[in-house]
Amino acid sequence: MSATLSIRPSGRALAADVEGVDLSRPLDAATFESIRRAWHEHLVLRFRGQRLSDPDLERFSAMFGRLDRAPTYSKGVRVDVHSDFVTVISNVVVDGKPIGDLGNAESLWHTDMSYNDAPPMASALYSLEIPPTGGATGFCNMYLALETMPAPLRERIATLRCVHDASTNSVGGRRGDYAEVTDPRQAPGARHPMVVTHPETGRDALFLGRRRNAWIVGLELAESERLLDEVWAHCTKPELCWYQDWRVGDLILWDNRCTMHRRDEFDPTTRRIMHRTQIAGAAPRSRLLDPTPAVAA
Repeated sequence: MSATLSIRPSGRALAADVEGVDLSRPLDAATFESIRRAWHEHLVLRFRGQRLSDPDLERFSAMFGRLDRAPTYSKGVRVDVHSDFVTVISNVVVDGKPIGDLGNAESLWHTDMSYNDAPPMASALYSLEIPPTGGATGFCNMYLALETMPAPLRERIATLRCVHDASTNSVGGRRGDYAEVTDPRQAPGARHPMVVTHPETGRDALFLGRRRNAWIVGLELAESERLLDEVWAHCTKPELCWYQDWRVGDLILWDNRCTMHRRDEFDPTTRRIMHRTQIAGAAPRSRLLDPTPAVAA
């Protein structure tokens, strides 16, 4: 580990501060390996006081793997960033059009882009402007969510798969040209195991997307709804969560394979501008459904 690098755990179910590193500069191999190990241990890392350009953000993110292209924005968004890999998350409006996506509304618990067959393995979110209050981001530990789940419930879901709806985003807006979903059994989107095996740590984690329009494959709708309500009530308990109160210059890196996150609403008359990158991942796999998932040495 670099002589100046330190890792300070949050004391909660997940997250740690990484101190003594300037991400605007290239990292040597030993420093990056220390960061990577801390990320696997704490799931969410916070780097405060950074001054990053979009190329800086891309360079750091790409150390973890190939970058995903930015997803399709909601209709009407005016994109002012000149990068195929940076997504603008903002409520700021210029000439009648928002410059980024997701506005100021509450963003419900979700896993990024889990409606894809191969969701991103990680996301990095960097703050450029923040409102004076509101807009905190919460994260929950999906390893612990599974490990602390009552045994009968854990056994019930162990080999089930769930549909991850692609039709709406985390604030409830319609995505692309998808029609409104009236029956979750008809929702578009990937079908993933509810318990997945992390390809690098080898640990099992609960894996959920969004509660809205979710359906457990093969169950009657009423049974699926009851079971999902029970699972969601457990995994979002306060003792499994940690909240990020933003400052300008914060970079948050989270593991999309073993966490979920949400955002508090904030005053629409204030400004919030964030830039996000995502690192490409593989299709989620389960050792319970596939006895030989690839686990890194």
